[in-house]
Amino acid sequence: MIFWLITGFLICQRLLEVLVAKRNEKKVKALGAIEFGARHYPYMVAMHAAFFLSLIGEVLAFQREPSRYFLLFVALLLVTQIGRYWALYSLGTYWNTKILVVPNAMVVKKGPYRWLKHPNYVVVAIELLLIPLLFQAYITAILFTCLNGWMMLVRIQAEEKALHQHLLN
Repeated sequence: MIFWLITGFLICQRLLEVLVAKRNEKKVKALGAIEFGARHYPYMVAMHAAFFLSLIGEVLAFQREPSRYFLLFVALLLVTQIGRYWALYSLGTYWNTKILVVPNAMVVKKGPYRWLKHPNYVVVAIELLLIPLLFQAYITAILFTCLNGWMMLVRIQAEEKALHQHLLN
């Protein structure tokens, strides 16, 4: 039961974030935003969807139980959620799941962006490890930590290139 509550909550959270991203996309495109990384974007979306399918499949197929460190992992996951929403709130309308750059805008340097260039990516990396560990889904944890690492290499390169070409520092 706890597995379905947590997984359902996280899936709903992601779907709501997609709606926020769509709303933000319209706003920044009205300001002249240019999209970058469109080629890799469908792969990133597919990876995140596959993460939940893998998690569900592994937990059901192997009858995984909550970890003996479940409460610790939940506490860490709650901390990552604070980091997630701090990063999203700090970017405001500029936050998106796509790489959308408004030419000549200023780089956001408030909130966690004062210390990290990509705090939301750090949060996602931690989540993709912690969520499976809640339920001892080690295959999903390892596989998607690796896939996300590869995706972040691709994505951060595209994002950095776009930011350097089109933003004021």
